[in-house]
Amino acid sequence: MTVSMRVMSAGDGYKYLLRTIAAADGDRSLSTPLTRYYTEEGTPPGTWMGAALHGLGDGQIAFGDEVSESQLQLLIGMGRDPVSGDPLGRAFPRYVSVADRIEKRVADLDSELGMGERAEQISLIEAEETESGNRRAVAGFDYTFSVPKSVSVLWGVADAGTQALIAQAHHDAVAQVVEFMEREVAATRSGYTAADGAVAQVEVTGLIATAFDHYDSRSGDPQLHTHVVISNKVQTALDGRWRSLDGRPMHAAVVALSEHYNAVLADRLAGTLGVEWEARDRGRDRNPAWEITGVSEELIEEFSSRARDIDAEADRLIAVYTTEHGRRPSARTIVRLRAQATLATRPEKQVHSLADLTSGWRDRAGRLLGEDATGWAGNVLAEAQQVRPLRADDVPLEVISELGQAVVEVVGEKRSTWRRWNLHSEASRQSMAWRFATASDREAIVGMIADAAEQASLRLTPPELATSPAAFRRPDGTSVFRPRHSTVFSSTVLLEAEDRLLEHSRTLTGPMVEVETVEKITAKPDREGHLLGDDQAAALTQIAVSGRVLDVLVGPAGAGKTTAMNALRRAWEKQHGAGSVVGLAPSAVAAQVLGDDLGIATENTAKWWQNHLTRGETFQAGQLVIIDEASLAGTLSLDRITSLAAQAGAKVLLVGDYGQLQSVDAGGAFGMLVADRQDDAPELVDVHRFIHEWEK
Repeated sequence: MTVSMRVMSAGDGYKYLLRTIAAADGDRSLSTPLTRYYTEEGTPPGTWMGAALHGLGDGQIAFGDEVSESQLQLLIGMGRDPVSGDPLGRAFPRYVSVADRIEKRVADLDSELGMGERAEQISLIEAEETESGNRRAVAGFDYTFSVPKSVSVLWGVADAGTQALIAQAHHDAVAQVVEFMEREVAATRSGYTAADGAVAQVEVTGLIATAFDHYDSRSGDPQLHTHVVISNKVQTALDGRWRSLDGRPMHAAVVALSEHYNAVLADRLAGTLGVEWEARDRGRDRNPAWEITGVSEELIEEFSSRARDIDAEADRLIAVYTTEHGRRPSARTIVRLRAQATLATRPEKQVHSLADLTSGWRDRAGRLLGEDATGWAGNVLAEAQQVRPLRADDVPLEVISELGQAVVEVVGEKRSTWRRWNLHSEASRQSMAWRFATASDREAIVGMIADAAEQASLRLTPPELATSPAAFRRPDGTSVFRPRHSTVFSSTVLLEAEDRLLEHSRTLTGPMVEVETVEKITAKPDREGHLLGDDQAAALTQIAVSGRVLDVLVGPAGAGKTTAMNALRRAWEKQHGAGSVVGLAPSAVAAQVLGDDLGIATENTAKWWQNHLTRGETFQAGQLVIIDEASLAGTLSLDRITSLAAQAGAKVLLVGDYGQLQSVDAGGAFGMLVADRQDDAPELVDVHRFIHEWEK
């Protein structure tokens, strides 16, 4: 994503934004901050932005004014007016520290506990509280707007005039997205009740934000980006009271904001410099990246050393996790591991002038290109062709309707349910190839595509049973007692796929293994001399003789799923012959692990299905198809594979942990199938990886 967000805590967390600011004032005769501080070591001072600035200090702060450290300390550090110092609503709350929470819970333990049991309880309390961490009041949200890498490369080596135009296009795009946030995302909550807390989500007068421009990554590569710090303090439009931002939409809209920024920036640069854009594939699990035509991947790679360091460390952490847990980490865990890799590989920030940085970037690019880098940048722009930008009225309604349907199909492959921001993100991607004259034109079309996608979706959230009075309705007519854009959607395609999976799970015409064969396998130790546990033998037997076309095996990490599957493979091959067991998994890494563990042919589900479509690859009668990490597999993918296996006379076994909630695609089917068995699902309950009961 080119827009990321992190929560800022109250206190002195804002100070990192001030560490690299140039000490000098720059040449005031020059027009833009990036130009003014070109020869100064450091980055330009921050500036104020947002529609709600008029509510601060009797209107003494205007858009574009410089931000001082004392002002940031008052607003972000203390939640006060940056001019007058007056409180903006309630003071930031203070929370009990981890150490104090541990001390209180330990003091409340039963004094009659034995020494061993007491130590066990204290260890559990310490683990729980440490994992929860120190809670701190939310002071704001730091949105980082980074231009695509090809833009940073072009900006980094171009002449000063082109650099200024690219920077201005970036700033314009950031401003447009912040205005979009003020209209569509920002809100606060009011109407407190003891049972439910704040019950109404109401409009605000706008946002209070500060913007800080940075030139480079921590590795010294060109990375034009702006930190937009949005204060958590907002003024309610209805009564003028100061309250806190509703954080839920701020988190939910990040991906949509990122896609919107990409598109608006592309429009701006196409209109200003005439650059053309192209989509570049980044693999199955990532959306295509749009980059400037003429800026090669080799040049982008040259200036992506920070990304390479993070990717290498993240891959190492994922490999360690896979080895320790016997499975690939979930999507949520991978995000955490990448964050850990980012911190582990973070070098100290070096402060240079933009002039020195630009000189170095031009030298590096010149060596790779074999020509003058600034001249190359000029040629890229000279070869660009101006394209007449679209107005909203230029897009036919039937095209919008078709794209709305396409949005639902794409989102349905990734999710089992979705909301407005999921549709909005995909609508931005679907229309990224178009160039629009203004941000308003793009917003209108993307909004219409998202509307069409909502109409093509199946609404799961029930309608309002009562009409709210006019005073409790937003300008668009929706009730303030329902959060904006919170309606949950699905599709009939997904529901039908779930029905077919349930039907296959209840069908008893699948291939089986004779009981005698199973008993012989379960009674023998494996190659390492280990006998199956009681739960493993029972689960294996239940699966082998059930006759279900679609079966499940449930077990947490360390419960011996691999051992049980190995025994099942031996029993199945003894009955149905060598090669009668094949393996699939949602990711290539998980498929490789499964193949290595069981000694069978494996493939990831997406690749296998592609082979089926292009080469006619299919299943054979009597085969057992093991899909590992099935709790991470998409509903539609499972449906396609299971239906094909049922037609061929094969059996599908889904193996996973339904407590692992994060899904690569539209998940939830595994948990649904387990729940449908009503406590009859084969399950491994004894965790072999740990020794102590409290660890298990």
